[in-house]
Amino acid sequence: MANWPILSLTTFLPLGGALFIMMLRGDDPAVQRNARWIALWTTLVTFAVSLVLAWRFDPSSAEFQFVEKQPWLAGTITYHMGVDGISLPFVILTTALMPICIIASWQAIEKRVKEYMVAFLALETLMVGTFSALDLVLFYLFFEGGLIPMFLIIGVWGGPRRVYASFKFFLYTLLGSVLMLLAIAAMYHEAGTTDIPALMRHAFPRQMQTWAWLAFFASFAV
Repeated sequence: MANWPILSLTTFLPLGGALFIMMLRGDDPAVQRNARWIALWTTLVTFAVSLVLAWRFDPSSAEFQFVEKQPWLAGTITYHMGVDGISLPFVILTTALMPICIIASWQAIEKRVKEYMVAFLALETLMVGTFSALDLVLFYLFFEGGLIPMFLIIGVWGGPRRVYASFKFFLYTLLGSVLMLLAIAAMYHEAGTTDIPALMRHAFPRQMQTWAWLAFFASFAV
């Protein structure tokens, strides 16, 4: 187990459950029941796997742990994952909340049950990836990818004004995303990398730090 990519397993296990649900055919009550149970068991197993992270985490170290790094896009952007004492609780919180979300929607969601469960499992993968990414471009892809299932959940299974709410949500978050993307591009132009640990060690000009912070803050504050 020591050599397992435990963080990637925690991240992408929900996506595997979503793909399994997508293989179900039909929309009869039996298929809906199977989709619910697959989603629930997937989230429970993911939560159990994430507890391994908490069990093996060394709180005496300030370094990123469970680090996984592989070359990705043109050798410049890497698949770089890891957690520290700040991000790990968010990963555990996410995996702990998802089974509760599935149970809470057990009877409330009666139409398009398969699609709903797929959207929530995909959202879990993207949220865990957001808290675990150690490359800014990878972080951006996880963060922005999470908007897609959220947009669908609001627009399809929301309240009476769900379509209006979903488009308003999308437009606001898109504006914030543009600011974040500009900040990432500026940081890459200055440091020549999007690797977060390397960026933490880079001496950015004070004025640039201020503008980048404001861009990220505006994006998150939306």
